[in-house]
Amino acid sequence: MKIDLNNWKIIKDVFIKAQKANMHVNIASVSIEGIPNITPIGTVFLNDDGTGFLFDSFSHQLAENLKQNKNVCICAVNSSKVFWLSSFIKGQFNSHPGVRLYGELGDLRPATEQEKLKVNLRIQSLKWTKGSKLIWSDFTHVREFKVNNYRWIKYPNMMDHLT
Repeated sequence: MKIDLNNWKIIKDVFIKAQKANMHVNIASVSIEGIPNITPIGTVFLNDDGTGFLFDSFSHQLAENLKQNKNVCICAVNSSKVFWLSSFIKGQFNSHPGVRLYGELGDLRPATEQEKLKVNLRIQSLKWTKGSKLIWSDFTHVREFKVNNYRWIKYPNMMDHLT
């Protein structure tokens, strides 16, 4: 489906809830040989206008695949046990359980100070850990993306009331 600013607000809400529950989203890309690859990335941010950016530090296969084909699918699914249990008890979802975003990733570029601030706020609660220092201490480059289309994750019998 095509993006407009009204459904973008709903998409952002679903995306944020999914990323909060999972601490990452999955980005699908395809190699020159046609082999699909899923890359989990926890530093994806959506802007207010159908665009976003992600910090790209460790995704070697994704970077390699982008040389041939910049098209990606970013999949965010809310895996919160409370969300799913309450949905099953009620027999319906109060919001979409997830969304697939289809777009094109741009070239690697240095992150702005505002982008660095956003990632530092996201990782703040774990910044004191050894693992955080090992993997999140050097976020310097981002890739921007524009979302062209989207598809909801659907379970029709529990979602008839959602648009």
